[in-house]
Amino acid sequence: MRVTVIAVAGFAAWFSMGQAAAADGKGVYEKACAGCHSAMSPKVTGEKAKWDVLLKAGKPALTASVIKGKGAMPPKGGAASDADAKAAVDYMVTLIK
Repeated sequence: MRVTVIAVAGFAAWFSMGQAAAADGKGVYEKACAGCHSAMSPKVTGEKAKWDVLLKAGKPALTASVIKGKGAMPPKGGAASDADAKAAVDYMVTLIK
């Protein structure tokens, strides 16, 4: 009985951490996006003109493209959920220079 209670409490804590992470665009970006977008095009910094072209369609279209995947980028860019992908896009847009 005690083991079951501990297991359920552990799962509940783990699940709630996952829910909080969905809103953490910076964390999702660092975990799922930064590796590729610091080495491959379009880079988050230094390729503003390429991002401007993508952003002209609007952030919802960019987010939909990320969720679907594009070229070498897998669906959701490797993020766990649609909400994670959206949070990462929102964060990345603030970084584009």
